[in-house]
Amino acid sequence: MTVIINLLLFVLILGVIVFVHEFGHFIFAKITGVYVYEFALGMGPKIWGFTKGETEYNLRAIPIGGFCQLAGEDLDDDDDKNVPKNRRLQEKNAWQRFLIMVFGPMNNFILAVVLLFFIALVWGGSTMKPVISTIEEGSAAEAVGMEAGDTILSINKHKIVTSDDISLYFAVAKTDKKQTIIVKKENGSKVTYKVKPKKVLEDGKEAYRYGIGIQQEKTKGFINAIKFTFKKTGSIFKQMFVTVGYLFTGGIRLNQLSGPVGIYSVVGQQRTGGVANILYLMAFLSINVGFINLLPIPAFDGGHILFIVIELIKGSPVNPDIENKIHTVFLILLMLLMLIITFNDVLRLFN
Repeated sequence: MTVIINLLLFVLILGVIVFVHEFGHFIFAKITGVYVYEFALGMGPKIWGFTKGETEYNLRAIPIGGFCQLAGEDLDDDDDKNVPKNRRLQEKNAWQRFLIMVFGPMNNFILAVVLLFFIALVWGGSTMKPVISTIEEGSAAEAVGMEAGDTILSINKHKIVTSDDISLYFAVAKTDKKQTIIVKKENGSKVTYKVKPKKVLEDGKEAYRYGIGIQQEKTKGFINAIKFTFKKTGSIFKQMFVTVGYLFTGGIRLNQLSGPVGIYSVVGQQRTGGVANILYLMAFLSINVGFINLLPIPAFDGGHILFIVIELIKGSPVNPDIENKIHTVFLILLMLLMLIITFNDVLRLFN
C-alpha cells in the first residue's frame, strides 16, 4: 500500500510541475497565434483525450513528462497539414517566440513561489539564520573548538547568507580535506577554524559529519511569510547555480545526479513528514525544472532562446531546418543522459 501511495504522489507531483510548465508554453502560443497540434501530459501511447478546436488534449501512458507540440517544430508536419505560414512558430517575431519559450520555466517559478508562501503562511517559515544551535559531543566541530551560538560567515571563502548555504557548501566540499570555516562569536569576534568531517556509518552507508546543528527559529504571519518565500526561493536558485557550476567543472560527478527513480525515493521520505514537506518538495523540483530548462542548451527552452538571441545579433533567423535538427540531436543526447542517470538511481536503490 505504501508503494502505491508513494507512486501516486510521485505521479501527482511531477504531473503538476509538467502541466504548469507546458501550460506556460501553451497559453502564450495561443495568445500569439501559433498553431498548437497537441497538449499532452505523459509520454508514449495515448490513453485518453479529446479535440477542441485545432488542438488535441491527451493523457499518455507513461506518467512522466509531457509536451506542447507547436507548428514550426516539425516542418514536414506543417506542410502535410497545410498549416498557414503565419501560424508557425518561426514566423513569429523574436519577442513573441521569447515569451512562448520563457513562460514554461517562468510558470514553474511562479508555482514554487506560491507553494512556498502557502507553506509559510499555514505552517510557518523560519529565519534561515546560519547560527549554530548545537555541537555534537565528540564531533569534528567540537574537536576544533566551535560552539553553539557561533554564526557561520563563510565556508572555503564562500559567503554564507542562510542556513541552506551551510548544507550546500558542505555538500560540494571535498570530504578528504579540511574545510576553512569563519564564524562570528557571540561577543562579535571572528574566528577561523579548519575542520575535516568524520566518516561514519549511517544505515549501513558511509557519510561524513561535522557535528553541527543549525538554529531554525519559526516565524509566523503574512509579512514573515513573504520574507521566508523570497529567502527560500533565492536559496534554491543559489543551490541550482552552484550545483550546475560544479557539474560543469567536475566538482560534482554524473553519478551523483538523480532522475525520476531518485525523485520517487525522495517522495517516500518526504511523505512521512506531512503535507508541508510534500509541497516543499514540489516547489523545490519546480524551480529545478524551470532552472534547467533555461540553460542555453539545444532541446531545452533556453536553447530556443539562445537561437533567438543569435538571430537578433546576426540580424536574420537561423535556418529553421538546421535549428530543428540541432534540437533533435541534443534531445537524443538528453535521453541518453537520462538513461544513465536512471541506471545510477536504480543501482543506488540496491546498495
